[in-house]
Amino acid sequence: MEDSEDFDDFLKNVDEISKLVKELSSADTSSQVKAMERADSWLEASKRTGRQKGAVNRTVINSTPPATESPTRGTGVSGDPGTSQEAFMRMLEKDAEERSKRRKVKEEKAKALKARGNAAFAEGDYETAVLLYTQGLEQLRDMQELYTNRAQALIRLQRHTEAISDCEWALKCNEGSVKAYVHMGRAHLGLSDYAKARECYVKILEIAPKREAMVKGTGQTIFRLQNGFSIINGNSTILSCLLQKTQDPCAEDLCVAVLKLWNVVCKENETNQQLLMEWERVSECVGCVLASTSEAVRQCVSLLVSYTHTPQGRSLLLDKLDVHMLVEPLMQCVNVRGLHTTVLCLLESLAQEQRFRLQIRADLCPILSPFTRMLRSVGGQERSSLSLYTSLVGHLIHDGDIRKSVAGSQECWEAFLVAMDECISCEDRDVLYPLLGLMINLSSEHTSAIEGCAVVCSSRCCALLTDPSGGIITQRAVGLLSRLLPLCPAAVEEAVQAGVVKKLLKILKAPGQDSTRYAMKALAQCTESSLDARQQLCSLDKKLQVLRRLMCEGEECVAGNAALCVGQCVCVPGVACGLLETDCVLTLLRHAAADDSADALQRNAAIALARLCQAEPRHMIRLRELHGLEILHSCMKLIS
Repeated sequence: MEDSEDFDDFLKNVDEISKLVKELSSADTSSQVKAMERADSWLEASKRTGRQKGAVNRTVINSTPPATESPTRGTGVSGDPGTSQEAFMRMLEKDAEERSKRRKVKEEKAKALKARGNAAFAEGDYETAVLLYTQGLEQLRDMQELYTNRAQALIRLQRHTEAISDCEWALKCNEGSVKAYVHMGRAHLGLSDYAKARECYVKILEIAPKREAMVKGTGQTIFRLQNGFSIINGNSTILSCLLQKTQDPCAEDLCVAVLKLWNVVCKENETNQQLLMEWERVSECVGCVLASTSEAVRQCVSLLVSYTHTPQGRSLLLDKLDVHMLVEPLMQCVNVRGLHTTVLCLLESLAQEQRFRLQIRADLCPILSPFTRMLRSVGGQERSSLSLYTSLVGHLIHDGDIRKSVAGSQECWEAFLVAMDECISCEDRDVLYPLLGLMINLSSEHTSAIEGCAVVCSSRCCALLTDPSGGIITQRAVGLLSRLLPLCPAAVEEAVQAGVVKKLLKILKAPGQDSTRYAMKALAQCTESSLDARQQLCSLDKKLQVLRRLMCEGEECVAGNAALCVGQCVCVPGVACGLLETDCVLTLLRHAAADDSADALQRNAAIALARLCQAEPRHMIRLRELHGLEILHSCMKLIS
């Protein structure tokens, strides 16, 4: 009965104190004064009641302050309610400030321990990492990062239950912690509790839908840990379907279903990709599926494409699959509607690997034969695929043996010409641009096939030098021309008759052209081989202003070819005389005297200077003024 009365008194006191606190917080000064008086009365009454009941005073307030202090200062209570409240607030502020300082010190210690723990974790010392994270938590019990980091280290130590406990504590600190759910899910996976692991990952998607990438591999991991690959690959019925050895009406559906499953569990998962490729029947099954005409072909191609997205995936394909058995059926798939682009992208990715090129170089027919057929019939689906096909062959010819083989194929070069005609007539620059690039790379080889087509091909290039689109097409056309002209004198004569000198000079007059190097090389070849070309150039540019500018401003290769052209043109009657009032002697002498110049540039400049003085002796006066004879003598070793 006495306990019940005490409890009732306690509740009354709580209500009374709540009212007093509200009144003390009031903005009305008179209410505060009354509240202070009532508070003093209540405290006095409480003391009397406590003494009557024999209660023990457990307060730590010093009720007997030193005599030197006034009662007001010692107790913090004053007759003035405003002063009392201010003093109370100052005490609270001081206490809060001290607590903040202490917390900052602890935070610094905890952060330092966390950093040391992270370093230990990075080095693989998980035991030390756990110890350091624990010491950090002793400093600061509500630091979420320490719980999640320790959980991650515990998972590495296979202490999954403790890791789950740490994740739960992290969630108490921050209920929206994505890391806590990630590590908790991994810990549940470690305990083979897949249902709870899935709950964790579902929770992550609820909290942060954009973090889907963190959880999308969960099903793939479960499939692997539950021996999904062994179960599927060890089933004889499934194997018969994949090898196309059964006539069962449901066989195709089962085959498609298995390939779809492989696609899902292997997508962007290198561990699962490796497990699948380690199956000893995988190469045989892939070959059989690709050689079939079923819907399973699409799924099989999709599976192979998923491997080509990473270097490791491409390496797995080349290690485990028979490349020759793979390429031939894949090339057949190019003709399947909706698959040609995917297949060509797949082969293009593989062609970037040197091992693929080494394996395919012995038999290029499966790739080159369809390529030449496509070049001869550019149109429809072939037009949309030809750029990809050209890129594929472009990657293959990085191998020297393959490049020589393709460059020596008469069939390929004849097909190139057919495709060029078609692209020029229908203005299909999307196909023409990569095709010209491929032909430039192949023409670095000197073969009879290229020589045989050089005249016709040069004629096509000359026509493209005035292409309305300019820029990229012109650059590649003049690039191919500069490669073909040195191979065939007949091509030079044909090009000169077609007005190539005027077109090249126009390109060279435009400053900053990317095609300047190619155009200068082609012009040098024309002037070296053809008197008609020299006469046309001198007629179009009597004082060789373009060539003199290129000798001054161009890079070494361009300046060297410009000097070569000058040396050839000064022999044309009247040209050397027209250069008397120019800086031609000085420019040539500078290049001939420069020790840091390329040998070809020095040699061409010295020869041009000698021919200039021979054609017009008055240039010798200027040469002697510049002490150029000594320089010419020093260049004799280069000329010889």
